[in-house]
Amino acid sequence: MNQIFKAQVFRAEWRKLRRPTLFIGTMLASAGLTGLVTSLLFLLIDSPQGNSDRGNMISRDILQLPSGLTIGFSNAAGLLGIVALCVFAAQTAQEYTYGTLRNLLVRQPRRLQLLLGKYLSMASFAVVMVILAATVSMSLAFGLSGKAKVATDAWVTSDALHELAKTFGNVLLSVIAFGTVGMILGLLLRSPISAISLGVIWLLIVENILIAVKASLGKWMPGNLMSTIATGGTSNVSYTHAISFTAMYLVVGTVIVTTLFKRRDVSN
Repeated sequence: MNQIFKAQVFRAEWRKLRRPTLFIGTMLASAGLTGLVTSLLFLLIDSPQGNSDRGNMISRDILQLPSGLTIGFSNAAGLLGIVALCVFAAQTAQEYTYGTLRNLLVRQPRRLQLLLGKYLSMASFAVVMVILAATVSMSLAFGLSGKAKVATDAWVTSDALHELAKTFGNVLLSVIAFGTVGMILGLLLRSPISAISLGVIWLLIVENILIAVKASLGKWMPGNLMSTIATGGTSNVSYTHAISFTAMYLVVGTVIVTTLFKRRDVSN
């Protein structure tokens, strides 16, 4: 019976997620952001200002490695994560804004079952988004490699396939982590505008300012840690550290909001 309830919630949530304005708009945004990051990686390959985030330079030699095919994809993970955060936050908080949560609980009174079904549905939406982004990024990488004079021989090897699988898994983990933060904010603030605004301002502005002032803070900032997961670790933050502390933040946040969701009134 519990599985039936979860499936019903899953399908009901997907009915909202597949609305053309939401589904097509989100997919176009994801594809566009990934395409932009990947294009700049190849088109600015000889630019002295750099061709990656924060003016970093990714050389032709690096792009010609088996992992070069997915560098643009992994670099776009932070932006994909912001999109996922907005979707998860809006889909969660709008139930309070529109007063539909009370109606949902009439059909499914088990609150945590409802919450889990909604989360799984949005997580599957994120999977579709990441698959599309990966396809766009790799297509552009092959298409722009000639103009950038990047050899692609290593991109069609078994090592490249292994790198693709690893990168895809890391990016998916990163994007779902961002989305989970969005859902936590949506449940906590119960307002789509407040949840999205707070999440975006913190991740895109506040964290960058703090890290610019003191670089060591990057090891503890959730947004930076989630982006680090997508790239498999950096020279400043290891992959294990990023995974561990991201999981800790998400578990603490999840415990808080699920407790609130179970106990407080469902009206906004």
